[in-house]
Amino acid sequence: MATIFYERDANTNALKGKTIAVLGYGSQGHAQAQNLRDSGCKVIVGLEPTRPSAAQARADGMVVVAPDEAAKRAEWIHVLTPDETQSAVYEQYIKPYLHPGKILGFSHGFSIHFKTIVPPDDVDVVMIAPKGPGHLVRRVYSEGRGVPSLIAIQQDASKRAHEYALAYAHGIGATRAGVLQTTFKEETESDLFGEQSVLCGGLTSLIKKGFETLVEAGYAPEIAYFECLHEVKLIVDLIYEGGLGRMRYSISNTAEYGDLTRGERVVGDETRAAMKKILADIQSGDFAREWIAENENGCKNFNALREKQKQHPIEIVGAQLRSMMSWLPKEAKKSAEPPQQDTKRVVNA
Repeated sequence: MATIFYERDANTNALKGKTIAVLGYGSQGHAQAQNLRDSGCKVIVGLEPTRPSAAQARADGMVVVAPDEAAKRAEWIHVLTPDETQSAVYEQYIKPYLHPGKILGFSHGFSIHFKTIVPPDDVDVVMIAPKGPGHLVRRVYSEGRGVPSLIAIQQDASKRAHEYALAYAHGIGATRAGVLQTTFKEETESDLFGEQSVLCGGLTSLIKKGFETLVEAGYAPEIAYFECLHEVKLIVDLIYEGGLGRMRYSISNTAEYGDLTRGERVVGDETRAAMKKILADIQSGDFAREWIAENENGCKNFNALREKQKQHPIEIVGAQLRSMMSWLPKEAKKSAEPPQQDTKRVVNA
């Protein structure tokens, strides 16, 4: 079982007098920077001044400076740019100013675990990873609560890295809910596996295959959309609130019997074998090397796959049906373009 830390475990004075530089102001960046500021920490945001996110950060009352200036000024440098850009950000803006006694922080372990960033031995390297999207991290903090987070220590040059990391977790509100001890390896590999096999890759493929099966059998695409995509939220919300048991308690007996007798026919041993291969590719570094090479080659395959998925019938019929749903935000009713943000995924999730 994981060790869990709470507010009573944090030394809130550990970061007193230290400047924290948050590099990136996307989903996680805006939330963590504002929460730290509101907790009394001295925070600066490192962004190129011409970026739209820089204007937003200034509008939010943050002190914004160029990334290299932020790294130069700060004792704690927290990297919240996308995985694929972190190495370049590190080499250009951080490395020249990463002196003994500084703290290098992350909210995802990819760059450290797969060694696209190799910090010197004389700095602390830590991770505080909220288990929720940035907007939730900010909103829940503003309500006086917190989002559970993970904490990991890769290097402890100061012999106080855990204390500093826990103080940072306190600053973003995570200790209000609970902070679970992990490692960079465990967080990175389990996170990639969850995204690829269940949360994103597995779920979207399951949805599309269900939709295609009904349409090929002659059912209306609109009906297939409702049954195989739209209602996923109803089930996921129940699972989110109380696990599989709450979901099964809330659905009909007919649905529960179908779940218990048919589910493993669809997602069974063959799927688990494929999941094991996915995990092995993550553990060996094969996926990381593939993703790094994809970015080095201009993301040609990635962009082609994106365009192909936009043309799937489920996206076309979905956009039409969502226009009927008055409760959805306008920007959510159509199939969204990939977000151009300064930070990673919403499910660190």
